[in-house]
Amino acid sequence: MRVYTHPSCLRHDPGAGHPECPQRLAVVIDAVRAAFPRSDWIDSPAATREQLARVHATAMIERVLEPGHAFPRRLDADTVLSADSGDAALHACGAAIAAVDAVLGGEATQAFCAVRPPGHHATAAQPMGFCLFNAVAVAAAHALAVHGLARVAILDFDVHHGNGTQDIFAEEPRVLYLSSHEWPLYPGTGAADETGVGNIVNAPLPAGAGGEAFRAAWADHLLPALDAFAPALVLVSAGFDAHHLDPLADLQLVAGDYAWLGRQVARRAAAPAAGRIVSLLEGGYSLSALAECSVAWLGALEQAADAATGA
Repeated sequence: MRVYTHPSCLRHDPGAGHPECPQRLAVVIDAVRAAFPRSDWIDSPAATREQLARVHATAMIERVLEPGHAFPRRLDADTVLSADSGDAALHACGAAIAAVDAVLGGEATQAFCAVRPPGHHATAAQPMGFCLFNAVAVAAAHALAVHGLARVAILDFDVHHGNGTQDIFAEEPRVLYLSSHEWPLYPGTGAADETGVGNIVNAPLPAGAGGEAFRAAWADHLLPALDAFAPALVLVSAGFDAHHLDPLADLQLVAGDYAWLGRQVARRAAAPAAGRIVSLLEGGYSLSALAECSVAWLGALEQAADAATGA
């Protein structure tokens, strides 16, 4: 497994008491290093403004990166810039781009972007919900523009709907967006009747739903859509805040539910995508659950890849 990260992602600091804290990434890095000692760790490059501009408006990019402001700088009630936040967001997107290049270039089959801030709430024109730039969207747009892919799938199991990713690709038939999430919940999007141009499939789950409902949503609705789409690349917004210990939502998943989904996704990606899966860290605000679930997800993907190759 190849893992992309960057020290700047630990320096993004929304302030004392903010749930999207640097410790989130620190515990993930420690857990993944311990669980997968043979992994190849790479410092990510920074994305360019041109790469960001494939999915974000110029005014939004300037708003996040423009120097000369005092910090901390609050973009909305939940989204705060510190002096290192712009650099962190650039390297988070750069990690996603480098990971796509690696799996499509044959250097790796799977990659994990251990980065923050998260990205899936950032729309084409607005940073929001702890998110500055939408790294998974930047990665998908890069795969389309540079590698010429005709079909890219984005899977999102964060407990909060990825409104930004849906917003960016709602009229792009080359990108399939699949999401399970608690609903109603922030950001208020993700109803089942939000379908884009037939490329958006949302599976909202009520508060209190657990693993049985989560697995049914994927088995009955989302994974069949993935099968029908037959993507050449699978990108994953890997948020682990649907875990029952998470303080920001009310789903009741356990680590085994993420492992189950990892096995399902890896099996379905084996033929059309040649097993190419890039996962990007999104939410997850219980530190213990975040570490455990990250390892469960990546372990399931790695085991499936080893089984496919006979390793």
